[in-house]
Amino acid sequence: MKLLGHGFYWQDLRIGNRFYTYGRTLADHDITAFCNVTGFVEPLFTDAEYRRRHSAMVGFAAPAALVYAVAEGLALAGTAHGTGLAFLHTDIDVKAPVIVGDTVHVEIEITEARATSKGRGLVRSRNSVLNQRGETVMIYNPLRLMAGTPDAGTTV
Repeated sequence: MKLLGHGFYWQDLRIGNRFYTYGRTLADHDITAFCNVTGFVEPLFTDAEYRRRHSAMVGFAAPAALVYAVAEGLALAGTAHGTGLAFLHTDIDVKAPVIVGDTVHVEIEITEARATSKGRGLVRSRNSVLNQRGETVMIYNPLRLMAGTPDAGTTV
């Protein structure tokens, strides 16, 4: 019987495979909660008057780290849930701000998938985070250690 929501094994992924996620709308309480949990006490995120007078952006912009975390949650839910073993590396390029009320989704392209040891594999992807207008707001390229299929000599 198939477990719903289970991610891909590394052997299921081929270079050039493309996927996209559901969207997630960011609200002001998301920014506030993220800043409280992480200690991001930058006035840009905690002081509305400072933001109104000094920000280079119009509106309440989300920290890029929050946008990245939301994107990872969206991406992992569909690709590596139960099969991701380790996050190894990424490069992040922030292209544009995400403002309260923006809805982001992730477009994922597999750029590397290769065997390691013990039936495991390394999978790298190019993850483009887009807003509701189709504008790219962030690009990152995670490298993950992924489980192999159980019949390949490994268990999850």
